[in-house]
This record gives sequence, structure tokens and C-alpha cells, in this order.
Amino acid sequence: MSVDAVIIGLGYVGLPLAQEATRAGLRVVGFDINAGVVGELNAGRSHVDDLSDADVAEMVAGGFEATTDEARIGEAGAVVICVPTPLSDEGGPDLRAINAAVAAVARNLVSGMLVVLESTTYPGTTDEVVRPALEAGGLVAGTDFFLAFSPERIDPGNAEFGAKNTPKVVGGHTPACTDAAAQFYGRFVDTVVRTRGTREAETAKLLENTYRHINIALVNEMARFCHELGIDLWDVIGAAASKPFGFQAFYPGPGVGGHCIPIDPNYLSHNVRARLGYPFRFVELAQEINSSMPGYVVTRVQDLLNTEGKPVKGSSVLLLGVTYKPNIADQRESPAVPLARNLMAKGALVRYHDPHVTDWSAVPEAMRVDDPAAGAGQADLTILVQNHREYDVNALAGAAQVFFDTRGQATEAEKVSRL
Repeated sequence: MSVDAVIIGLGYVGLPLAQEATRAGLRVVGFDINAGVVGELNAGRSHVDDLSDADVAEMVAGGFEATTDEARIGEAGAVVICVPTPLSDEGGPDLRAINAAVAAVARNLVSGMLVVLESTTYPGTTDEVVRPALEAGGLVAGTDFFLAFSPERIDPGNAEFGAKNTPKVVGGHTPACTDAAAQFYGRFVDTVVRTRGTREAETAKLLENTYRHINIALVNEMARFCHELGIDLWDVIGAAASKPFGFQAFYPGPGVGGHCIPIDPNYLSHNVRARLGYPFRFVELAQEINSSMPGYVVTRVQDLLNTEGKPVKGSSVLLLGVTYKPNIADQRESPAVPLARNLMAKGALVRYHDPHVTDWSAVPEAMRVDDPAAGAGQADLTILVQNHREYDVNALAGAAQVFFDTRGQATEAEKVSRL
């Protein structure tokens, strides 16, 4: 094989993976159907938060190249599929991108190749969807080629853990497939963790995110009754976190965003219902609680404005931070969108500021303010939706007429309420 790896899908998962493999000396080709992305990468320009233009230029200098030519797949010793899997209208994963990627691999599959699916999906996808499509040409998984699943664990914006030092879970169709995948990832990842098979690897990813989903829902529900009871939940969490064992701190917020928390657990819930006929009640309850948080924030906004003698209708509300997590530009499933929509539906005039977002296409009616402090001073109420490092929360709270903090930041200003 003239290429060590072809990585299909050059987004927030595939590109950091390609970076680490290239750094380790592997010859890597990135395949993507987006010609604009391919052109930018080959010119040394990044389109994801975690890699700078200099990082991509370093990759290109190290031999990395991006392409839209699927024939290049046939040159690879290993093919890694890192395409998106959004929710379908039925509530399960939309496999169209996976199916398209697998079809491209099948057309270029050669004996001895390792094929790894990294896209998050329901248990059984690798064996029931990917394997039959690849075997249709006559080659047999585990005999003629190797097949495995390895869940992506990229955490955008995490400066401590990346593709290299985050343990890599791998599960193969056969033990030999697991060995091949472990050997491949072991060339550029510090730790490889083997599972019994593909289903265990697929489910491990869903368990990780379901765990977070449920615990976030727990504190979100606590936020509601603690507010009613006059209990400072943030102080409660800080006290509980002093216990050196048996407790992990989770924090409430205006909703959950990104791909992992609001999306991935639903794959498991949908799969349980479809195959076994009964609900995964923890996931469905967590989804109900977490998805209701933007509406709850609006209720609190109404109460705060009422205290000032102002109705929501006609009041100006400034949202600070509209991305799904701090310090990045990623807006996928951001709770700021339903929050803004709910406020607008009640007649509020919504404005926003975000140092990472200059054009909020998801809510084009919301006008951007250039100076967050000046905007806070002019708005009837300001909401800290996402606590970016660029924000001096104490100063912003001091400048605001009324400040509603959904992220639990300590401030000394008056007229500050916390979720």
C-alpha cells in the first residue's frame, strides 16, 4: 500500500486524527466530498477550532494531502470513517453519510485492508450495516480484510486531552480484526483499550455520553427546586465535590449542546425501543429535562423582568455566548437557539454577543452587538449563556441593568441572579 491511512470525513474528528497520524510519520490522505474544505486544507488553512492554520500547514509539510478522489481509498492500508451521524426524523441515527462512505470504501476495497468506523451510531451498525456492504464484492471480513469500530472521543476545545493522549477503544469483528485495529492506532495513540467486539465498542461510546446526559439532567432538575426552596445549588455542588470519593461534579445550565450529549444517547434509546419494544427510561427522562431548560430560563427571565416592572414583550435581552461550549466557535445544537426563539416568541428584542461568532445564521433576526459591556448596559436584561474566557463576568454583571447567570460564576455586582 502506498498510503498508510485514508481518513474519510475531515471535520472535528477526522482532522485531529489525521494530524496525530501524520505527526507520527504515517502517510495520510484525507478524503472529503466537500471540495471547498479539501482546497482550504491543501492550502494550509484550517476550518475546525482545534487546529490552527499553522497546524494544517505543518500537516501538509509532513505529507498530508486532502482529496475528493475516492479512488485514493484503494491505496490505503487502513481506512477510517469519521462522518457525521445526526438524528433522523424517527429519532435514530441518520446513516446516510455512513452508507455513502462505506459504499465508497466497498468500491475500492482490497485484500488486507483495515476498515474502521468511528462515527457514533447504535450497537450493531458495524456488523449489520457496514460489514454486508463491504462483503458484497466477495471479500470476507476477518479473512480477506479487517473490520473494526473505534468510537471517536474528540472533545473540541480541550487543551489537555486530544487524539494522542485520550485512550482509544477498539473492537473488531474478529480477534484478528481487533489486533489489526489496535496495531494501527498504537502507532500514534498512547493507549489502546480492546473490547470483546464491535458492539461493545459501539455501546461504550453511548454509555459515556448517556452517563453525562443523565447526570446533567439531575442537576438541571435540582436547579429548579433549589431555586424555589431558596437553596444555592452552586454552593451545594461545591460542598459535595469536596468529598474525595464517590462523587463527580456536574453543573446545571441553559440546556445541552454539541453532538454528544443531546444526540448520542438517543441512538441507544431508539435502538432499545426498536429491538426490544420498551423504553430506556433514564435517557428519555434526561432528554425531557435537558430539552426543557431553555424554556425554564425564559420563565426565570419573565420573573426577573416582572421584578423590574417590565414585561418580556418589548424588553431587550442580550445573550452572551451562543456556542454550545466555551472558548470555541462550534454552534451545533446550542441551547442559545431555542432560548432566543422562545424569547422572541414572547415579544422580546433579542441581541447577542459572542467573540467566536460574527454571523449567527441560526437566529438571523438577532442583532450582534460589538461591545458586550455597552450592550449589557443598554439591555433590559443580560443572560450569560456561555462563559467564554474572553468575558470578564464581574465587569459585565456590573455594567448590566439586570444580569442572569446560567453558568454559576461568582460576581460581586448587584442585580445578579444565578440559575
